[in-house]
Amino acid sequence: MNTGGDDARRAYPCALTDAMWQVVSAHLPVRDTTKGGRPLKHGHRLIIDTILYVLVSGCAWRLVPHDLAPWHAVYRWFRYWSALGVWDDIHDVLRDQVRQADGRDPAPTAAVLDSQSAKSACGGEQIGYDAGKRVRGRKRHLLVDTNGLLLVCMVHSASVQDRAGARLVLHSIDQQYPTIGLIWVDGGYANSVDASLIDWADHELGIKLEVVKRNDDIKGFQLLPRRWVVERTLCATRRSCAVRRWESKEV
Repeated sequence: MNTGGDDARRAYPCALTDAMWQVVSAHLPVRDTTKGGRPLKHGHRLIIDTILYVLVSGCAWRLVPHDLAPWHAVYRWFRYWSALGVWDDIHDVLRDQVRQADGRDPAPTAAVLDSQSAKSACGGEQIGYDAGKRVRGRKRHLLVDTNGLLLVCMVHSASVQDRAGARLVLHSIDQQYPTIGLIWVDGGYANSVDASLIDWADHELGIKLEVVKRNDDIKGFQLLPRRWVVERTLCATRRSCAVRRWESKEV
């Protein structure tokens, strides 16, 4: 049985190192052997390495190399762990460790929110037209901490206005991140025409939304305070083949 490891697949840079595996394995569900069942044919480390190969390369599940685990077995584990929230748990633990290493409290008190419309040709009702960006597809909202680390991701039709999408994001953080009291946003979420989102967030959630505006006198790219961290994260997700493929499905 190939349980994975650095010696098994040195050709794949995306494979877990021993140090990475120690972190990840601590948060995988423990199998109760008293309930019976057949022994595992493929070790969890090999399963994770195969999932990472699909994630990094953006290939289809059926195109997984033969020296990794069979794609159908890996996909079952991927769906099972997704339903259990394993990926969220691992992500949150790693984010908290990065914040602590940076001398910050694991519970964020401030965040940055932004959206990005991405082209997509399939998805039924989840596809719409963003008239402002002139893009037909989906819109992703990202809420990140001040380091740019992901807190909340929300994906919906591009036709949904930023203010309506922001309410979905803010509703989700009420229980998950109760310590957040300040969020920086751009002018698309609140302006002189409609500032209802600011009042709603303040009165209903006790969260202050602070708008970081562009300087209209400057043409082209501007490095805006606070907002640049979420823009960097949005840029990273836009380059990911796996993210684009996931967003092309019905959500």
